[in-house]
Amino acid sequence: MIHLFNGFQNPFGGSERETLDLYRLLSADREVRLWATSSRVSGELMRQFPIRRVSPAGREVPDGGTYVFLGAHWRNKVWPYLIRRPRRLIYVFNTFHPKIIGLTTGMPRLLGWPGAELVLISEFQQRMLQVEGVVHPSPIDIGRFSPRSARSDRPFTVGRLSRDTADKHHADDLALYEALLADGVALRIQGGMPLKDRLAPHPQLELLPQGQFAAEQFLPTLDVFYYRTGSHVETFGRVVFEAMACGLPVVCHSHGGYADHISHGENGFLFETTQQAAQILAELKADPALRADVGRRARQTVERLFSPLALQQRLDFYRR
Repeated sequence: MIHLFNGFQNPFGGSERETLDLYRLLSADREVRLWATSSRVSGELMRQFPIRRVSPAGREVPDGGTYVFLGAHWRNKVWPYLIRRPRRLIYVFNTFHPKIIGLTTGMPRLLGWPGAELVLISEFQQRMLQVEGVVHPSPIDIGRFSPRSARSDRPFTVGRLSRDTADKHHADDLALYEALLADGVALRIQGGMPLKDRLAPHPQLELLPQGQFAAEQFLPTLDVFYYRTGSHVETFGRVVFEAMACGLPVVCHSHGGYADHISHGENGFLFETTQQAAQILAELKADPALRADVGRRARQTVERLFSPLALQQRLDFYRR
């Protein structure tokens, strides 16, 4: 039995989606259960998936086997002392917080659980933290995403997708967006509510709330996917790979886990400054053939990264 633990608080959160994709893959040939570790679990997710709340009082608890924690923690909680000891303990670490590494790798003596096996989600994250562990890219069902033919009946469209949190947006992007709009570029930003009072209304600007459209519906409406965050640094950046799976050229800030998989000018573009980003976007606007060529190689990249063989090798780690 494999038990997957997550807070399941946000239907659009990266760790939630990572957990559900891992559940989809593992449950094809293993018995897998989903456990909510937070009292603020999303009702929407509870309705969509067989998620159970950990409840020792109600005898609703995991009963041994492999415990996999993704974006959730067992430390400083009572219920781990009241449930069966796992055979294996795996912690999928998807942040940069060294304090949490210490909490999750140092096992309380009274608990008596086995030592945690650490899974990191990018080599970038591993370099930043300088810790040992296996590296598994966050699983993505790339079959949900498919390239679309370029459309000539609408303006050149740049967009991005994220949660509706201020730290997902970079302050310098406001000036970039204004310049793009002035140049006739259309902008579609899902997860753009933090910008609502910071960008003037414009007929070619769409600021959409998180989750209004599923990623596989929203991303193909773009010609280019643009991504830079503020104080939040992406350990992996699932949405970048989803955009690449749609055959989109991605233009991303160079500081993030996704950057290890982007070869500048080949399967995407990386930039350091706003001026560099503006120049890349101008080149892509002027050259549809370049967009198509880079987008094709972007799709090939994710097909290799999430190939059936690569996925099976990662899943075998949890099946042991």
